[in-house]
Amino acid sequence: MSDSGTVTAARGDDARPAGPPRGNPFTRVSVFIRQVLAELRKVIWPTRKELITYTIVVVVFVVIMASIVSVFDFVFTKGVLAVFGK
Repeated sequence: MSDSGTVTAARGDDARPAGPPRGNPFTRVSVFIRQVLAELRKVIWPTRKELITYTIVVVVFVVIMASIVSVFDFVFTKGVLAVFGK
C-alpha cells in the first residue's frame, strides 16, 4: 500500500516492456527501410573532387603506415636473429 491508501500493483510477468508494440514483421521491415531512406536523405554526400582527395589521403596514409610496420618488422627480425642466432 502506498501512503494514499491505494494498492500498488506488483510488477509481474505480465508487465510489458516500454516501447512501441510489436506488430507484423513485414510492417516492421517496411518501417525500418523507410527510416533508413529518410536518414540517407539527410546525409551530405562528398563531391567527386572531395571523394578523390579523401581516397588519395587514405591510400597515402596506408602506404606510409605499411612502410613503417615493414621497417619495424625487418629491424626486429634482424635483432631476434642476432640474439638467438640462426
